[in-house]
Amino acid sequence: MTTYYRDPEVLITSSGVRMNGRDFRLPELLQVWYTRGSRSWGVIAWRGALGLTILLPVLVGGLAITVALLMQAAVMTVVAVLIGGILVGLAVVPVADLLLERMDLSYDRGSRSLEIWGRVHGGEVLLLRTDNAQRFGRIYRALQRALEPAVRR
Repeated sequence: MTTYYRDPEVLITSSGVRMNGRDFRLPELLQVWYTRGSRSWGVIAWRGALGLTILLPVLVGGLAITVALLMQAAVMTVVAVLIGGILVGLAVVPVADLLLERMDLSYDRGSRSLEIWGRVHGGEVLLLRTDNAQRFGRIYRALQRALEPAVRR
C-alpha cells in the first residue's frame, strides 16, 4: 500500500481515502472534483493593511528627509532631522521582514474556501472543505495520483 498524503484529518492511500470522518475505497469514488467559494474580503483587507503598515514608516522617513532638506534652519538641526529620517527608514527593515512573512502566509492560505467533492453510488459527498490553499493543493494532487488508472489496477 502506498501513502500519498497523511495528516491528522486526511489519509490518502492506494487502497482508500479517509476524509471528513468517512472512509472510501478508491473504486467507490466514481468522480472527484473541486469547487471554490467566494473571496473573503476580510483576508484581502488584511493584506492591504499589512502592505500599508510596511510602507508607512518608509513614507515617514522619506517625509523627514524631505523636510530636512527644505528646512531653513541651522545646519545641525537639518542634519539631526536628516539622520532621524534615515534611521526611521532603516528601522523598518526587521519589521518589514516579519510583515512580509505574514503576507506570504496569507497567500499560502488563500482568500477563499475550497471544497473537494466526490460522486459515489449513493450520490455526491463533500470530502473536504478548507481555507488553506496550500493544503488543499497537496490533498487534491494526492487524490488525483491515487485515482490514476495505472494505480487503480
